[in-house]
Amino acid sequence: MARARRRSGRTQTEKTPDTVGATDDDAQTQPAQENGNGEDNGSGERDEDDTCPACKDSLRVEGEPIIAADKEQWVRCDACKTWFHWRCVGEGGDLDTIGKWFCRPCLDADPARVITMKPPARKSSRKKMQRDYAGLNAGNEADPSRFLRMMEGKVIKRDPFARMPGSEVGIEWLESDEGAMKEPILVETEEGLGMKMPPAGFTVDDVVEALGEDYPVEVIDVATQSNTPNWTLGKWLEYWNTEPLKRDKIRNVISLEISGTPLADKVLPPRIVRELDWVEKFWPNTKKGRGHNYPKVQLYCLMGVGGAWTDWHIDFAGSSVYYHILHGAKVFYFIRPTPANLAAYERWSGTEVQNHSWLGDMCDEVFKVELTTGNTMIIPTGWIHAVYTPVDTLVFGGNFLHSYNVPTQLRVREIEIATHVPKKFRFPFFARLCWYAGEKYLRDLKAKEEFSPRVLDSVEALADFLVAESRTIERGADPAKRQAKEEIPSDRIKDAPALARELRWRVRHAAGYASDDDARSHRKAKGAVNGDGSANGTGSKRKRIALDEDGLELFRNFKRASWDRVEERPTERESRVVKTRRPNTKSREWVREWVGEDVKEEEDGEEVHVERKRDVIVKVRKTAKGLERHRVERVLENWVWHAAPSSASSSAPNSKREPVADAGQIAEDRPPPAASSAERTDPDTVMHEAQERAPAPSTAKEDAGPVTVSVGS
Repeated sequence: MARARRRSGRTQTEKTPDTVGATDDDAQTQPAQENGNGEDNGSGERDEDDTCPACKDSLRVEGEPIIAADKEQWVRCDACKTWFHWRCVGEGGDLDTIGKWFCRPCLDADPARVITMKPPARKSSRKKMQRDYAGLNAGNEADPSRFLRMMEGKVIKRDPFARMPGSEVGIEWLESDEGAMKEPILVETEEGLGMKMPPAGFTVDDVVEALGEDYPVEVIDVATQSNTPNWTLGKWLEYWNTEPLKRDKIRNVISLEISGTPLADKVLPPRIVRELDWVEKFWPNTKKGRGHNYPKVQLYCLMGVGGAWTDWHIDFAGSSVYYHILHGAKVFYFIRPTPANLAAYERWSGTEVQNHSWLGDMCDEVFKVELTTGNTMIIPTGWIHAVYTPVDTLVFGGNFLHSYNVPTQLRVREIEIATHVPKKFRFPFFARLCWYAGEKYLRDLKAKEEFSPRVLDSVEALADFLVAESRTIERGADPAKRQAKEEIPSDRIKDAPALARELRWRVRHAAGYASDDDARSHRKAKGAVNGDGSANGTGSKRKRIALDEDGLELFRNFKRASWDRVEERPTERESRVVKTRRPNTKSREWVREWVGEDVKEEEDGEEVHVERKRDVIVKVRKTAKGLERHRVERVLENWVWHAAPSSASSSAPNSKREPVADAGQIAEDRPPPAASSAERTDPDTVMHEAQERAPAPSTAKEDAGPVTVSVGS
């Protein structure tokens, strides 16, 4: 059955809005448009006076057409394809409820034919949601201002982020500042950043001229946060140049990648981006450029009109971003990528709740940053952000992965997998890029190149990821195994599982871990994203790590190496008489004086006999970096007033001291045994000396304990 609504055909040559605007969305089309000349494709032809075979002769006036309704409804027989007025054959029924329809002659000719009705519309109880996988989340309410209404009354804090001169944003800053690249930074002018941007007068017209009007572009409908298909730069330029009040919708362009185009010659990312970017550092130059597939994410042109909003999102794979306002303005809203906030984002993303809720209500705090013409912002790994465009704005920016927060990059990738983001909208060639990075770091570690602890933590996370990929290759299901194998760059890597495991072993050795268990306990204890909380977002108690007196971690199951030589020197004894004031033992004040290094002699004091005994033990052994020498000296003094020196020396209590160890090893919780060839210690300590002294008691019957205990090297 075909049906159509049409205006009366009194003047057949005049086009009406209904005939011009007819689309394929209607299940039926006008009979006059079935073919190019206005004839029906079926057997029946309509009269030019808009009559149908069912029109009653009594209504006809000789020589004049029937006066049709202002908007006529037509229906076509599904058997003979003849068109009829619905008012002539419908018998007062509703045409919208008809499924298949047959005219009376066709029904009489075949009794098997039956007019059917459309089934009632089924209302599903399932939550329906249209998602845009370009990193944004769609809503059902087609109102672009609803996002701003959501913010009304919300607590939004002024940002605490650093404003830095461009000349200070470099590798030296990263290596010297523990907080570098953990929070967004704002550079007010491009001076010193080492980047190149188009001139200030560069406009969207120039973008179109450089790329061509037929260049395809993805355009976002802000109201639904979804892509609008079939747009070209020429069509976008026409929309851009339309007066704001006459634009049909609020639209936004955020994913126009320009690598390899004439426009790319006008843009050079900041120096720090080029120095950190994995694609720049690790992807082979022979496999970049025209004719090669590689991650093209470093050069984007963004064009947003006033009123545009980009809803909460994290850039793919947690990649960092540089963002330069050529002209216009942007307002950023940021949420820290803490484990709890990332978990909240994962629950919020792609669900019905995002259509009517403000993500900031599910997180700890939201910060607001305003950017204007000439400002540049660098957004670090994993920061959740939304962006408002108050005026028409042209921006150049890009994404990059780096070695200063790989754990968070991998965490965001897990969120993308959990929320079923299609691979098309994830970081391109992510796993292959990780293999290239892992291969280069393995070569560097073999060459004894040194890295900061922060980079070593990231390389260890990278190695764990590559080992997991290797296990998929070795034991995974066939589709996953095949996919993991395809990501390995065979031009550089011949045995991927061996490379991954060697990289993990070498990076743990470089970090000072003695075993895989030690490394795992270290990661659990660290368990942080951008330095806060546990990696899985559930919150876990930080494991207490034993430290020696040098602040180095002690690890379980470590067995010390034996001493090469232990020498105990003969005991030295000395007896003398001195004058000093007798301590007042009824008060505790005397203790402060007698725990000092030396006790002062006083001419007007009482005579006191002092008996002194000195024992010395020296231990030495070779280590990986040199030698280790322990010198233990114990001095026992007995002070006796108005009495002969005591012949029996009381023993000072044994002092307990943890042996020295460095990171990567753990000492058993026991005091070091006396001179014993079986005693063991850490092989990487260069040299330690320990001295212990014990003062004599104030009387012959009371032992005052050791005077001093000192450690030197």
